[in-house]
Amino acid sequence: MRFLFAFLIFISFSALNAQNGKPQDYLSADFHKSRREALRAKMPENSVAVFFSNPVRNRANDVDYVYHQDPDFYYLTGYKEPHAVLVLFSEEQTDENGNTYDEVLYVQEKNPLAEMWTGYRLGTEGAKKELGFSTVFNGKDFLNNSIDFSEYERVMHKPFTNDYRDTRNQADLADLIQTFKNQVSQKVIVQEPSESNIELKQQVATATINTDETSLRKFMGELREIKTPEEMKLLKKAVRISAMGQIEVMKAMHPGMSETEVQGIHEYVYKKYGSEYEGYPSIVGAGNNGCVLHYVENSKTKVENDLVLMDLGAEYHGYTADVTRTIPANGKFSTEQKAIYELVYQAQEAGIAAATVGNSPADTHNAGLEIINQGLFELGIISSPDAKHRYFPHGTSHHIGLDVHDLNSWGSFKPNMVITVEPGIYIPEGSDCDEKWWGIAVRIEDDILITEKGPVNLSAEAPRKVEEIEKMMKKPSVFDNLDLPELN
Repeated sequence: MRFLFAFLIFISFSALNAQNGKPQDYLSADFHKSRREALRAKMPENSVAVFFSNPVRNRANDVDYVYHQDPDFYYLTGYKEPHAVLVLFSEEQTDENGNTYDEVLYVQEKNPLAEMWTGYRLGTEGAKKELGFSTVFNGKDFLNNSIDFSEYERVMHKPFTNDYRDTRNQADLADLIQTFKNQVSQKVIVQEPSESNIELKQQVATATINTDETSLRKFMGELREIKTPEEMKLLKKAVRISAMGQIEVMKAMHPGMSETEVQGIHEYVYKKYGSEYEGYPSIVGAGNNGCVLHYVENSKTKVENDLVLMDLGAEYHGYTADVTRTIPANGKFSTEQKAIYELVYQAQEAGIAAATVGNSPADTHNAGLEIINQGLFELGIISSPDAKHRYFPHGTSHHIGLDVHDLNSWGSFKPNMVITVEPGIYIPEGSDCDEKWWGIAVRIEDDILITEKGPVNLSAEAPRKVEEIEKMMKKPSVFDNLDLPELN
């Protein structure tokens, strides 16, 4: 009976949340707490770590970009709002009233007028209830906090990049950071003998507390490179959403489309599946545009019969995929397009096979590079397998997670890491080879889970083989009957 009552309470609470329209699969407060505990276990004795939220960035005039939280801050707190500070202590602290604590979160203050314009704020009580913090203050309290950073052997923080604005609002990020800088750079009076040695003269000097800008990156990289089961649920969904976008574009693609239209279909699919953002600016490059590695203009009005390189990734609840497919706009690879594509595919197969525990990004890269060099030589594009060239100018693997190029420790692969394998060949117009190869750009990129049993391709749903792509492109599309009126 007691179990039934508890179950009904749970169902009622879940139904209430569902009625509020919020997704039910965000990372839990327990997850964020466990990450703080894991970081604390890495911190040196008698140390403190200070994290600041991301700045609000201006787009133009009085319009800001959509706010995106600093990934480390989100990883440790779950807090999505700006103008916030997290202070973590390696050991328990005791306040003047005898209360103990080992972490303090400072958040935006509740403000009904501001919330009417820019949305609901958690405030201190909301942060306690929803994020599971015990000690929470408003941001303005940090301006007069009683933390004596000189008492700690090490004060750790991330480097400041000065890309934040000082607004008229009290306790904005600029004020919070300046307060911290003042606290760790205290002015003291030093007495020194004068030249005559008869009297002492006073000089103002700066006694800088022992701050550390490197350890946090190392610690956070070690934590974030290994994905927990809770993280993997979100990351796998982001990858599958991205793969679905590639599939739908394959079915919808035709030579009369623009690069922007292709981008729009991808991003529509992302939104349809509940993805909040793109993990990075979408890259859709037709023909020679694909030779620009980070081409984001996507401005070509007709893709015509070119190969279309599409490097896009959905971000789902903070976690971003990174999936690239290259397809012929008319549905059929030409002889030259197919030759380059098959070469990249073989290189990727070798790279994926090398994505095993104990190996490194160098192994995935070198496995593919050898195949590409030999293949380019056999096609007559380079003079020998050892010839220097710029047709494969980038690395093959990087970690993904809360960042598309996720933090890591730059070590060997371990189980539950997720990396990309993405070889490519790019032959821009004017290259020193037969003109028939000019303007061909191919990149194939998949998201690979490292396991003890070998690599697992999380984005395998999106076709990679030539025949699979051509077969998929013959299928009808839900966008085939989308006919909008002409605008003159």
